[in-house]
Amino acid sequence: MLRRAETGGNRSARQERPDRERRIERFTRAERYIHRLTSTLMLTLILTGAVLYLPSLSVRIGHRPTIALIHLYSGWSLPIPMAAGLFSRAYRADVRRLSRHTETDRTWLKKRGWRHERARELALPVGKFNAGQKLNAAFQCGAILVMVGTGTLMWFPHLVGVSMRTGATFVHDWLALAIGFVIIGHVWFAVNDRQARTGMRTGYVTRRWAEQEHPGWAAELADETAADETAADEEAGSRGEAVGRAARGDAGAREVDGRVH
Repeated sequence: MLRRAETGGNRSARQERPDRERRIERFTRAERYIHRLTSTLMLTLILTGAVLYLPSLSVRIGHRPTIALIHLYSGWSLPIPMAAGLFSRAYRADVRRLSRHTETDRTWLKKRGWRHERARELALPVGKFNAGQKLNAAFQCGAILVMVGTGTLMWFPHLVGVSMRTGATFVHDWLALAIGFVIIGHVWFAVNDRQARTGMRTGYVTRRWAEQEHPGWAAELADETAADETAADEEAGSRGEAVGRAARGDAGAREVDGRVH
């Protein structure tokens, strides 16, 4: 009996968990696959690029023509997942969010909102993405296009003159280094935020985390939920009224039939 009572108490405790512990969707399956494919291609480019650029690695690993082909086709494939993502409504909505910079974003950067404790002290209405994530997305998108363009010129040197090839090589090499540093920073922030990693892995985060790190987005979701519930209640009320009218009509018809007979 005691064990049963304890089990019932545990079940009640689980049922009474605060609403803030509920999980909410942050990324759809399509968005997660786009991120994984892009990350895989980017990692392939970094590894093959290091082999091609560093003589010590190139000599040790060998197969330079094969490595160069893998690097080339991985680079040309890099924009494909993001372009394919435009068929996803959720992905397009996130692209619009990432492209929209607000006064909150400027304040977030000015007040060093990338420090978690500082961000919570500021209590800014940060949306689904903070200013740092928006800047990272803008940089990576622009860098990918530049890297694909300069890499193509390096692979087909006959398309342009010597000065253009030299400039393309210079930009390609230094931009690759910058991308590497930005990716290290991106990974570092992800490692230090378990819920962010969970959101990208499973698609869901806790409401508590959303309210702490992205309160503007959490409020937006709450408003959408309230609007959906109101619409559902109104629809249920309309159906109830329709059923009531139909029932009254049937009763009236039966009453008329009774009088006739």
